Amino acid sequence: MFKRLKKKWGIESDIQLTVIFIVFAITGSASAKLALPLLEFLGIQATDFEEIPLGMFLYFLLRILIIFPIYQVLLIVVGTVFFQFKFFWEFEKKILKRVGLKFLFEKKNKD
Repeated sequence: MFKRLKKKWGIESDIQLTVIFIVFAITGSASAKLALPLLEFLGIQATDFEEIPLGMFLYFLLRILIIFPIYQVLLIVVGTVFFQFKFFWEFEKKILKRVGLKFLFEKKNKD
């Protein structure tokens, strides 16, 4: 299983694969942890949604939407700290293209 993943990602060593998994783990945990303080900073509390039908669902949906951009930024930062910037920059470009932000990476033609 890991051989196929290494081939797909263009990774040569098991050590690099381990480092990449560590970066994913740190980034995922940190982005989930940072979402709550960011929502509080923005003045958004879970209690604000208690009176609304499906309020907690909406609150957690909002929290997930906040986590996504935090995760994207942290992935690059943590990947750079672990000397894996090139891998995570290419990974990030693929993710952002898939969510419809392809225009960010298109080269502009000058006429």
